[in-house]
Order: sequence, then C-alpha cells, then structure tokens
Amino acid sequence: MKFTEDHEWLTADGNIITVGITEHASTSLGDVVFVELPETGTQVAKGDEIVVIESVKAASDIVAPVEGEIVEVNEALEDEPGKVNEDPTGAAWFFKIKVDDASVINEYMDEDAYKALVD
Repeated sequence: MKFTEDHEWLTADGNIITVGITEHASTSLGDVVFVELPETGTQVAKGDEIVVIESVKAASDIVAPVEGEIVEVNEALEDEPGKVNEDPTGAAWFFKIKVDDASVINEYMDEDAYKALVD
C-alpha cells in the first residue's frame, strides 16, 4: 500500500490501481454522509478532482493520483457513505483505475513515511 500527501491510499493489482482514503482522512472528515463517484469509462488525468465526499464537518474532493481510465467504482458507498468511517482502508475503497504502468505508485510514500507525515 502506498500513500499520497492528500491522504489517499493506493494498491496495485497488475495495471489496476485501487484508491481510497486513509483512516487519518476519514477521522478528520468526521461522519461521512454523501459520496459522489466518477463514471466508469472516464479518462482522468493526475490531479483531476473525481470524487466528492461530504461529511457533517465539510465537503472534500479526492483527486486522481494517477492518469488512467476508471474501470470500477464502489457503488456501495453511494448507499452507505458511512462505510468510509467504518473501514476506510478496506471495504470503503472509492474507485479502480487502469494505468499503463502500475509502477507509477512507487512515487508515493510507504506506510512509515505516511505515518511520519501525519504524526
């Protein structure tokens, strides 16, 4: 698992990268009440705002950490946005993105570096 400075986590399975938010981000947001996901088939550029999360505290965007095509979204979050608080690094992943080269996630932090960032 790799981590971005925007408090997203990434895992790679072949050329498919799964993206979610970290427990730190989930806790900071408070109770999540709404999640808007991108459409599958959408081409995204690194840095594009592609997910909207609303909590009792604030609204926030998730940006694409890599360039590629959205191939799957976690539709369960639209009906149960609270999963983001319950299991942010597991069942509450947001989307899967197909990339040309999954090694692009190696530019992001490992768990130790991320813990150092948030501590």
